[in-house]
Amino acid sequence: MISNSTVHGRGYLDHVEEQIKMFLGDARKVLFFPFALYDRDDYAAKAKLRFAAMGYALESAHATGNPKKAIDRADVLFVGGGNTFRLLKALQDCELLEPIRRKVKSGAPYIGSSAGSNVAGPTIKTTKDMPIVQPRSFDSLGLVPFQISPHYLDPDPTSTHMGETQEERILQFLEENETPVVGIREGAWMLMENGAITLKGETGARIFRRGQAPVEVTSGSEISKLVEGPDAN
Repeated sequence: MISNSTVHGRGYLDHVEEQIKMFLGDARKVLFFPFALYDRDDYAAKAKLRFAAMGYALESAHATGNPKKAIDRADVLFVGGGNTFRLLKALQDCELLEPIRRKVKSGAPYIGSSAGSNVAGPTIKTTKDMPIVQPRSFDSLGLVPFQISPHYLDPDPTSTHMGETQEERILQFLEENETPVVGIREGAWMLMENGAITLKGETGARIFRRGQAPVEVTSGSEISKLVEGPDAN
């Protein structure tokens, strides 16, 4: 679950290329979900070229005659970034949420970037995106038991901007909801293997829990334990 697909000064997925190769192992067939962007053909072509350079064959779900069958035959699922509302609406409209859940629960690797990471949580309520379309609900894949807020930006004490910070918006979410939130800074990602979720990358993350001070998380930390709180066994 990657905060962003491109970091400043580098190309598409360059900063996570080695992690992707290690994570995917011997898998070779990737099914891409380009629904977060308007031009799905262009997005799919970009992803296909990048994955080919890493040695993987990529097929786009939007170009298949039957996306559900494409999920069954794929080794890997990759959900790209863009607008989270548009992405979730398309997954709902195509009835793909449950097939994706089943595939991941069966052991298939899931790669999400930005919006693709956001939908890995229980809902998309912590996205930074504008609601340019209206999905049937905010409920998403629920692959992890906490909310994800990609592209996390720390409050800048020197800023003269009077709008809400991302931290303030997450705290507003926690006024109405109890689900913990992980704000992932750009350049960081989370790796889930064998039930353990570990933070990777150099930039870190912050964990927000209702009624508690935010917790700074560094690379190598096990997120799955920290979101449960300090009193968890």
